[in-house]
Amino acid sequence: MTQSLEILQMAQAAARHAAARQAVAARNAANADTPGYKARDIPDFAETYAARRTEPMRATRPQHLTGARAGNLPEARPVPTDDAAPNGNTVSLATEMLRSVEAERAHNRAVTIYGKSLDILRAAMGRSR
Repeated sequence: MTQSLEILQMAQAAARHAAARQAVAARNAANADTPGYKARDIPDFAETYAARRTEPMRATRPQHLTGARAGNLPEARPVPTDDAAPNGNTVSLATEMLRSVEAERAHNRAVTIYGKSLDILRAAMGRSR
């Protein structure tokens, strides 16, 4: 039942997107001193989710979940910037820290939306937490 509710699917997709964005920020920070490394990022969740929703979702069995899968997440692409270190590296640790905090907030928001939606469903069914 819960797999067919759009709000729960969106919350799951948002949490996966935030985790992917956190991983990209961590990879960028880890390569902050690598010569020639280009900082990467993934598109915003709204852009990613809208693109994913243009393709109709199809389940081959009723048991299949229709939420976002890890393979449906966008690939990280280089971030355009004019500020490169002399060794060609474009990673800014301050920017990566901000991306990391944004990803954490997005993940917390998605988990909260998911949890509150489940609370509403429980209340509608007459069950309390």
